[in-house]
Amino acid sequence: MARKSPESAPRTRSTAPSDIASLIGRIAVGSVFIAHGLPKAADLQGTAEGFASMGIPLPGFSALLGVVIEVGGGLALIIGLALPLAGLALAFMMANAYYFAHVGDPLIGGYELLLVLGASALALGFAGGRYSLDSLLPWDRLGRPRIARAVSA
Repeated sequence: MARKSPESAPRTRSTAPSDIASLIGRIAVGSVFIAHGLPKAADLQGTAEGFASMGIPLPGFSALLGVVIEVGGGLALIIGLALPLAGLALAFMMANAYYFAHVGDPLIGGYELLLVLGASALALGFAGGRYSLDSLLPWDRLGRPRIARAVSA
C-alpha cells in the first residue's frame, strides 16, 4: 500500500486566521470599489463625457461597464461570489484606468491606488478564503462536484 505524501495528508491546523484575514481584505477592497463606482452610476452621462475626453472608446458603454464592474465586482468580492471572475474583472478595470488615465504618471501620487486595488482584487479573487459564498457551492474552482473530490481523495 502506497504511503500518502505529506502534501496530500489532511490539514490539522486551523486556517481560520487566514480565512478571516481574507474576508477582511475582501470587505475593505470591495468597499473601495463600490465607493468609486457609485458616483459613476449617479452621473452616468458625466462619467461618459469624462471617459470620452480621455479617449476611451465607446464612452457611454464603457461608463456603464465601469459601473457594473466596480459596483458588481466589489459586491461579489465582499460576499465571495465568483471570486476569480470578480478579481479578474476588477484588475482589468484598474489596468484600463492606468492605460487611459495614468500612463506616465509617477508611482507615488499617480497610480499607486490603481496598482494596490488591482493586485489586491486579483489576489483575493484567487485566495478569498472559506468565508465566502463560493465555498457553499456544490463544486470546486475546477468545476468538479464535491462528491467527486471526496471519492478521489
